[in-house]
Amino acid sequence: MKPKIVAIAALSAVSFALLGAVACGEYPVASLKQNAGSTGGSADGSGGAAALPPNTAALPCQVLGDAGHECVSAHSTVRVIVPAYTGPLYQVNTGAATLDIQSVDGYANAAAQVEFCGKSECTISIIYDQSGRGNHLTPAPKGSAKATPGLPVPAGWLPVKINGRDVYGVRIKPKYGYRSSCSECPFPDPSTIPNGVPIGDEPQTQYMISSQHDLAHACCFDYGNAEVTSNNDGNGTMEAVYVGMGAVWGSGVGTGPWVMADMENGLYPGWENNQWDNISTSTSVTFDFVSAVVVGDTADKNGGKGRFAVYGGDAQTDTIKEMYDGIRPDKLGYVPMKKQGSVILGIGGDNSNGAGGRFYEGVIALGAAKLDVVNQLQVALAAAKYGQ
Repeated sequence: MKPKIVAIAALSAVSFALLGAVACGEYPVASLKQNAGSTGGSADGSGGAAALPPNTAALPCQVLGDAGHECVSAHSTVRVIVPAYTGPLYQVNTGAATLDIQSVDGYANAAAQVEFCGKSECTISIIYDQSGRGNHLTPAPKGSAKATPGLPVPAGWLPVKINGRDVYGVRIKPKYGYRSSCSECPFPDPSTIPNGVPIGDEPQTQYMISSQHDLAHACCFDYGNAEVTSNNDGNGTMEAVYVGMGAVWGSGVGTGPWVMADMENGLYPGWENNQWDNISTSTSVTFDFVSAVVVGDTADKNGGKGRFAVYGGDAQTDTIKEMYDGIRPDKLGYVPMKKQGSVILGIGGDNSNGAGGRFYEGVIALGAAKLDVVNQLQVALAAAKYGQ
């Protein structure tokens, strides 16, 4: 079937002079980095009072980029995570009009959202890709597991404080979710997909900041690389970061939740004793802010059995644990991998949307990061000062 190109309607003539902003329905990929500046509120992005200093710590995509791992997908409604990015972080929609939420001193200008939305329940209609690759997240189209599109998340569902700023994360509930770079997605033009995200057996490094809270234990609370078709295309056709209880698939030790890799038809905390349950090195991530990392390596590693690694930790501390580093699942389809390069948030690769959880930021980067780079990334994530 010929892919459809879904256009996002341009904003009708509405003045936002009080906000000092112009709402836009769509940004061309090439122009994203040229959209600079704030959209009103106070200088600190909090709506008033004294200015707060910007966070000068290294950004995640700076750490990864310095190690040779270019970010090709980078999303956050909370803050800037790619150096020098000055475009909008996300877009809110009242049903009648839209507003792009810019950053102030590197953090989302939540004051603009509050003023624009007023008493109405705005939804998050776009989460912009800060990498410049155009992998913007919009409500997920239908798929083989769920024949109805994903719903856009209400913008005020997840207030959070970061480095003294009041901002909003993304709280996913069942039936809600986002996707980019697929045959039914508005961004980008389907003829350009997968738009830089690794495909086939190409290595990649992914992370997201999530939480132990608000997890709905079904399939599948993911962020990462999935099918462009929105269908279950078989083992190895996706590789995403998952946080949760494993539903009916893999598990670690303890009570959970655990960090796992969703590789289609299985959530894998690791592979031990020829199975995926009770992986002895995978411990629970019972933190308010969870840093979850999955590294996907190539088929030639471990004597031709492939390799993946899983890391998890408290995003408020400098240390992260290696939960697993070893062979791919010893099942058909996982060596070599067959990744397709769509980007998902809050859903499975086939649009399974029965899960839930909290999302603050996430990245897909090129290449398989080594342990020392993952450790440096964790230090950068802790320096963001989530919850402070």
